[in-house]
Amino acid sequence: MYDISGLFPANESSTVSVERGVAELRAGRPVVLVEGAQKILVYPAEQLDAHAADVLDRIGGARLILTMQRLGRLGVERDGPGLIALQKIDIERITALILDEDARIDAPVQKAVPGEEAALDLLRLAHLLPAAILIKLEAPVAGLNEVAGCDIRAFRARKITSLRLIGRAPVPLEGAPHSEIAVFRGGEGLRDQAAVIVGDPDLSGPVHVRLHSACLTGDLFGSLKCDCGDQLRHTAKFMAENGGGVILYLDQEGRGNGLANKVRAYGLQAKGHDTYDADEILGFGLDQRRFGYAARMLDLLGVTRVRLMTNNPKKIEALRAAGLEVSDQRIQGRPTPQNIHYLATKRDRAGHFLDVDVPPSAEN
Repeated sequence: MYDISGLFPANESSTVSVERGVAELRAGRPVVLVEGAQKILVYPAEQLDAHAADVLDRIGGARLILTMQRLGRLGVERDGPGLIALQKIDIERITALILDEDARIDAPVQKAVPGEEAALDLLRLAHLLPAAILIKLEAPVAGLNEVAGCDIRAFRARKITSLRLIGRAPVPLEGAPHSEIAVFRGGEGLRDQAAVIVGDPDLSGPVHVRLHSACLTGDLFGSLKCDCGDQLRHTAKFMAENGGGVILYLDQEGRGNGLANKVRAYGLQAKGHDTYDADEILGFGLDQRRFGYAARMLDLLGVTRVRLMTNNPKKIEALRAAGLEVSDQRIQGRPTPQNIHYLATKRDRAGHFLDVDVPPSAEN
């Protein structure tokens, strides 16, 4: 037998087990979460079909874990995730409990313990709905990936330290022809991150920086529901005309919830819910994004002093907490009849620095 353990840096095996768990869950396959002596089978609730329900029913002892946000929407206030016992894996009932905007709780809710909460963290990393079927295992299960709860909890911090620059090349952009793109391997999940270096920023002083969360609908297709595309293009042009800067293009679609959940939230917004209520109905908190690895990207680029182009106070706080010297420069996209309520909601519910007036027709 060949020993290849030397190929893996210290702690790398624990990171690999989490990444494998993320890939398995996204493929609709269960994983085994290990917490001390306990082993828990985790199956993503949104992937449930008749075959999976039959197999899980035969094992028995299934419970559905939901976030406190989703439980609140179901009419049960909790300060953390909770569990609902499932006598039978009823797909229609489970679908209602995880997705129906008008559903109400129909069974007692038990408090989740840290090992069970780790299952929700793994689902978030996989950009799946934060709801899972959990079964405590009394016997081994062959062929399933095992991941330790402690490794899930340490995953993000380990990914920050392992972040590395893969390559960079000149890429002229409209409005910013003297630009370069650098790609970093790492961040959350299995995704790469990118930085756009506009012009020749002076790294000895404060550098104009934008942390831009990827927005397929706004950045690429010009969606009128948000201001993301406007902010991205305005920032690149501004930097090109004002001494350069760095745009970190972060794979954090839908405030970290993923593209599929963002589109689900759009469906709820079309029914009259605001952007944060829509996310809460799906079980998400106000904002799932983390910016620690953005600070690491700046460090690798040699940026230590930042003039942050943003309207989001959380981004300013995150970079300061990472040890960067941060001042801010407010930036705002173009208000439209379609996004004016969205902008006002970000201002009123998340404290964004936005100067918008909401006309009466847009208040509902």
